[in-house]
Amino acid sequence: MSEWITLTVNGVRRTVPYAAKESLLEILREALDLTGAKEGCGYGACGSCTVVVNGEAVKACTLRGKEKLDGLEVLTIEGLADQEGNLHPIQEAFLRAGAVQCGFCTPGFIMRLYALFKNKPGATEEEIEVALSENLCRCTGYEAIWEAALLASKHRPFPSCSRCQVKR
Repeated sequence: MSEWITLTVNGVRRTVPYAAKESLLEILREALDLTGAKEGCGYGACGSCTVVVNGEAVKACTLRGKEKLDGLEVLTIEGLADQEGNLHPIQEAFLRAGAVQCGFCTPGFIMRLYALFKNKPGATEEEIEVALSENLCRCTGYEAIWEAALLASKHRPFPSCSRCQVKR
């Protein structure tokens, strides 16, 4: 018999079944059909599963346990665009810089930068570099990703995510 947990995901409160040892990534992908966060390694090394949890970048494959998951506020790549479908400035920067390659790791990089710039609006290049070092890309030498991060940093402050307010 499954237990239930309640999460706020992209501004919408959701109650979903929870099976023992299930990760936030599994819940997002399987129960909520939000497939932007990817499972690359399954143990938190690659960052392709990065989402924003309670305002912080988190590797969703590592977050497990009902007591840790119940009540979280989660923002995924699917929640970044505004209500009209306009891309967030960080997403736009990745497109302009050609930093999308195969796209597998892109949502994780974007969500990590989103959390960094929301928490440190004046983040330095060194802080951006440290943040990006938490994620891996297997397609590139990172130049385009670095360029996208620098482009995105110039567009601060970012608009508030319209989906990040709880809807009941």
